Parts: sequence; structure tokens; C-alpha cells
Amino acid sequence: MEIKKILLKYWGYASFRPMQEDIIRSVLTGNDTLALLPTGGGKSLCYQIPALAKEGMCLVVSPLIALMKDQVDHLRKSGISAAAVYSGMHPDEINIILSNARNGMYKLLYCSPERLTTTTMRETIKRLKVNLLAVDEAHCISQWGYDFRPPYLKIAEIRAFLAGVPVLALTATATPAVVKDIMTKLQFKKELVLRKSFERKNLTYVVIREEDKKKRLLRVISRINGPGIIYVRNRKETREIAEFLEKNKISASFYHAGLDHKTRDQRQQAWIDEKKRIIVATNAFGMGIDKSNVRCVIHMDLPDCIEAYFQEAGRAGRDEKKSWAILLYEEADSINAKNNLSLSYPEPATIRTVYQALGNYFQIPVGSGCDLSLDFDLSLFSEQYKFQPLIVYNALKLLEKEGYIILTESFHNPSRVFIKADKEELYQFQVSSPFYDRFLKYLLRSYSGILSGFVRISETELSKRLDLKTEEVRSHLKRLEKLKILDYIPQTNKPQLIFPEERLDPKDLLLTPEHYRDRLVDATSRLEAMLRYVNTGNVCRSIQLLSYFGEYNSKRCGSCDVCLERNKLHLNDLEFNTIVEQIKPFLQSKCSSMEEIVNLVHGVQEDKIILAIQWLLDNKQIIQSENQKLHWK
Repeated sequence: MEIKKILLKYWGYASFRPMQEDIIRSVLTGNDTLALLPTGGGKSLCYQIPALAKEGMCLVVSPLIALMKDQVDHLRKSGISAAAVYSGMHPDEINIILSNARNGMYKLLYCSPERLTTTTMRETIKRLKVNLLAVDEAHCISQWGYDFRPPYLKIAEIRAFLAGVPVLALTATATPAVVKDIMTKLQFKKELVLRKSFERKNLTYVVIREEDKKKRLLRVISRINGPGIIYVRNRKETREIAEFLEKNKISASFYHAGLDHKTRDQRQQAWIDEKKRIIVATNAFGMGIDKSNVRCVIHMDLPDCIEAYFQEAGRAGRDEKKSWAILLYEEADSINAKNNLSLSYPEPATIRTVYQALGNYFQIPVGSGCDLSLDFDLSLFSEQYKFQPLIVYNALKLLEKEGYIILTESFHNPSRVFIKADKEELYQFQVSSPFYDRFLKYLLRSYSGILSGFVRISETELSKRLDLKTEEVRSHLKRLEKLKILDYIPQTNKPQLIFPEERLDPKDLLLTPEHYRDRLVDATSRLEAMLRYVNTGNVCRSIQLLSYFGEYNSKRCGSCDVCLERNKLHLNDLEFNTIVEQIKPFLQSKCSSMEEIVNLVHGVQEDKIILAIQWLLDNKQIIQSENQKLHWK
């Protein structure tokens, strides 16, 4: 089917967003392609449509379990066959999905990078008719990326089983070094980058220096109509600021990963439906949410890096209408950010101690535990072993990035059942057990497909129909599982800790001083770039962000806080840049008087030079010493 007809049939759109069609046609002609699209640019369609346009299926590698589940659910609702395989699933559930994949029952199969390393998965891939290998969040493959994950380095190995199958790598945040690294690590036959400019002409970036942030926040929100997101660093702040806004008659709610799944869903939906105007959240909020009319994204704390800031700020104004990305900043934020960075990298000995404690906590012997998915309460664990919760959290995140564990937020995983006994065994059992005969008949009547795979069930609904208590239903399902009649996976709403491989002896964890140090150096460099962004007051905010991602020839936005101040000078860009280019190196090398500087500049009128110098002084790019001499900050 022609790709525009597929777009209309399954997604209801008559036309593609910028660059989508170019990317789709590139992979359909067999090219390895790196797609750079900003947040909200529609990356998933770039592999979902080729999957439907060609015979066979698309294999999608993604690191985010919740997002995989969400995408699979959406595709199925649209009538597209899809499934996901990731660590922590029931072995029979994985086997059924892989068997169905081998029989050509899916158009898209999502897979976590950790699963790709398993023998079962690799043997299955050899037998699949794959038409495209899509690598989502492709920056995770680069050690220069802000979210480097070593399991991604294994992805290229499966290309040996997929002769002639193109690779589509997708990311919303990649610096020039990361772009190059992605193509090298994924063994592109030929370098090919298709990018939509990261420029967001409708989005105004603003940095506001302010000590009384709450008071300024109130003023800002009062002036901007429409829905907004406020990002804060910790869970306590989400509640405090939401309550502060409510007291000041601004409809607000708060969201963080510590809330139970049902509460998070309700609050997210209330905000999407605009029953609540503002949602105050940690960075756990926003991934996968498609709300186009967010008018403002406000950061109350300094993000760790420009990549994270750009992605979060980019959730504003996806409808192309005027929107704002505002960062409230004070000098203390710099100190706090550096302290947080040091806490984010516990010493390797501490990380090993936490890993050892996990094994003891769950009573998992060394050499076992592969694919175990366990309810995990970080607070209880920390309390039991006398650890600081923040140290534990950061140690777990580093272990996760290395592929030793997976830590998920709480999300609703409904109960699932698969009747695995064959027809003869099932019949004999039903004849010999009249009670379970009725129980099983109801299951078979109510849930189609239960004999061929796992289906979602509701114990509450079963209890009503069978006139049993809900706990009795669960007990009977567990009994039937022990009798090997069925597999039963009870629902969970709690965070999960998953061991994607056997538990290791802590001394075998590959946390080399060099690797650890390199990670810390990279993170420090990214924080310094973030600090330069908030402290640079003479370069357009949009230009600063775009140049970080390798776009060097962009024009001033004209609307950010820097540009608005510049506009008051009535100087054009050529005049202002001419002045700065001539005086900056001079003032970096020596202190000079105003008269010396004015005489130094050629090609611009004297009154304009004085205006530019005064502006640079006001914006603290030039400092005036006690003897009235000027120097570049």
C-alpha cells in the first residue's frame, strides 16, 4: 500500500510532518538512515509506516519498557499487529510471542536491548522475515551521549543475521560527535543523516534570574494562557508548588514516579483534558504524551544537561502556536547542580555494596535470577540496609545503564492467564474436577485466545460471575498453575526491579576506574554547557541551543530574553556582531577604558559602539573595575 494511504488509514492524517516522508522513503529504498527529529516530531511513524508498507516485520529496539507497552497498545487499537519482548516477562509469555513472530503474526516486534543478547532471541531473529531494524533513542549507543547504555553496543551484532535489512536510528538529541558515533557503532554501510532543524520558531526560550522563584512563577503563569508543565527536581517540590498555585487560584496538580499508577494516570488525564491547567512534575513526566497545545514549560531548577532541557522544553508548542520555555535561575542553582552531580556518581565500591545488598534482599544466589521481575520499594530497601535513599537510587541508575538491572516506575500490569494444557489434558482434568470444570469453562467463554497466548483477565469480574470472593479467584488460579493447567501472572502496580541476566559476584561488575571516570567527566562537561547557556547573556538563546546540536548558521529568534534586550539597541546583527568580534579578544587580553575600546572598533558608528558596550555591561558580559577599566567576563 502507498505510504500516504497507510498514514490516512491507520492514523487519520492526510499529510506527513516535515522530514517524515523523506526518512520513510530513504529506508524503503534500503538506506541505513539516521533520523534527527526534535521532541514531538513524529519519530515512531518513521518506522511504523515502512513496517506496514513492506512484506515482513519491523524489529524495534527501545530501552523504555513503559513506552514499548504504550506503543504496542496504541498499535493494536489501530488494528496493527504488534508485540513487545523485554526482560522480566514470564518465560512462556516470551516463548509464545517469539513463536507468533516466527509465524509472521506481527508487523512490529519491540525488543529491549538486553533481550537482543539472549541466545533464544538471536536464534529467533535468524528465522524472522525482518524488513527494517529500527533503533529508538539511538543516542544511547554513544559513550558521548547523555544516556549511554552499554547493551546498545550489542545491537550491531545482529546485523549479521539480517542481510540487506536497512537500519533506521532515531533520536531527538544528538550533538555532532554523537551523530558520527551512532552511525559508526551501528555499522552504517554509508553515512546518511536526515534531520529536521531543531529550530522551533514558535517557541521562545527565556532565562530569568530570580531569587524569589515562586513569586516570579505566579507572575509568569498569570500572563500566559493555556496548559503548562512545571518541572522541579524532587517529589516534595511537586506537591509544594502545586499547592502554592492552587492557593493562588491557579488550577494545578502534581505528578511524580512515587505516586501509584492509578493516581498518576488520573492526574495525567485530568491535565490532558484540561480539568487541571498546570501539572507540576519531576522529569518522570512527559515521555510519550502527545498534547499539542502546551503553552509553557517552566523549569524551577537547573537541568543536568542541555539534551534533557531541550527535550523537556520541546513539549511546549507542538501545535506550532506561540509558546514559552522558561528557566528560573539563581546563583545557588549552580552550586546545587554541582552537588547533585557528585551525588549522582557514588564510588564504585558503594555501587558494588548496593548490588550485593540487592541479591541478599531478594535472596538470589550468584549465578541465578535471570529475567526475575520483583516488586521493589526503594525506601524499605534503604531502611533495611541503612543506606541513604538518594545514594541507592543513583547507584541503581548506574547499574541500570550498565545493563545489570532494570528499574521501572510503577505502571499497571494487568493480570494475565494462558491455558497451557493441551485439549486432551484439559478435558480429562475438567471431567475429574466438576468445580474447576465450571471455572475453566467460564475462562474459555470469556477470554478468546486464552488457549494460544496470554490474555488479560479481571479477578474482580471473575469473582462476580462465579459468585466467589476476589481472593478465592486468585487462590484457584494459583492452584491451577501448580497443577500445570495454566500460567497465571497476577497484576502489579508497584515499581519493578528486573535482573536481565544472572546475578553476578559484585567483584565481577565491570565498573573500572577509567570507565567510571569517563562517565563522570562527560556528565561534568554537559553540566558546564548547561551553566554556560544560563550565564551567556549576549547570544540569542535559540542560537546557543542550536549550535550545541551542530546547527551553526541559524538566525536570532528576536523574541528570547537576550534578543528582547538587544532589540532595544536598534542595532542590526551585523553591526552588533562586528563590535563584539573586535572588542572581545581585546578585552580578554587586557583591561581598557571606554575611549580605547570605542577607538578600536572600525566600521560602526561611535554612538552604536557605546550602546553595545553599555548593553554588554548591563548584561554582565563586560565587567567594570574600580579604576573604571573594562574587561571581558
